[in-house]
Amino acid sequence: MPNNNRKPTGVRADDIEDQLVEKPAVSNALRIKPDHMKKFTPLTENQRIFFEMYDGGGYFMFLLGSPGTGKSFVAMYKALEEVMSKDNPFKQVVIVRSAVQTRDVGFLPGSLEEKNEIYQLPYIEICTTLFGRSDAYQRLVEQGVIRFITTTAIRGISIDDSVIVVDECQSMSWHELSTVVTRVGHRSKIIFSGDRGQNDLIKSKYDQSGLGQFLNVSRTMSAFQEVIFTPDDIIRSSLTRDFIIACDKLGLLPGN
Repeated sequence: MPNNNRKPTGVRADDIEDQLVEKPAVSNALRIKPDHMKKFTPLTENQRIFFEMYDGGGYFMFLLGSPGTGKSFVAMYKALEEVMSKDNPFKQVVIVRSAVQTRDVGFLPGSLEEKNEIYQLPYIEICTTLFGRSDAYQRLVEQGVIRFITTTAIRGISIDDSVIVVDECQSMSWHELSTVVTRVGHRSKIIFSGDRGQNDLIKSKYDQSGLGQFLNVSRTMSAFQEVIFTPDDIIRSSLTRDFIIACDKLGLLPGN
């Protein structure tokens, strides 16, 4: 039964179309090429496990656990490494984020694309690190290598020939998560990344995280593979690691 009490999101059909418009071609002088990408090796045992899982042909993968462990970074790195390699079967990296942000900023000025720019900052930073250029993310979007989309615009489409990175999935409802996974089309693979301790839906009475239910279902599937990152895997900084370990000792971190 529809929930007639749900708050309007302030998202228009025209806004959704903004996410689907083809980007203009980038000039050859500014193009990002495969050999521009830096090489990285795993920094922790669980990062190594993910690298081997990905290289071994994993196509339904989940990176779960503590913040600061590089989950989003390694997911983007492996996705871009494969998509940009020669003779690969994939045409793009599709980044999917929850529509929860549009519920927060739905009434601010600008199109949905403009409102969502702040939520692309982590991937701008990752691409800057990977390619040593501050414009790397924008150039890869223009070249069609990267596509950013929210769950608002994902319904009714099929994502073929792509490596899909679903980030911050702890802030997705069951409906959003099930919708995303059923968008996976021919010759695509999908990587989920999340941390139950950073759920933005706790402030909403209209939505609840569907991560637990999604994991319960996924763990019954033979294709599903996961890596659980712990505070021992934190590489962001010693302060971040010490803080998370202290929270863990006091029982303040939800179990993944």
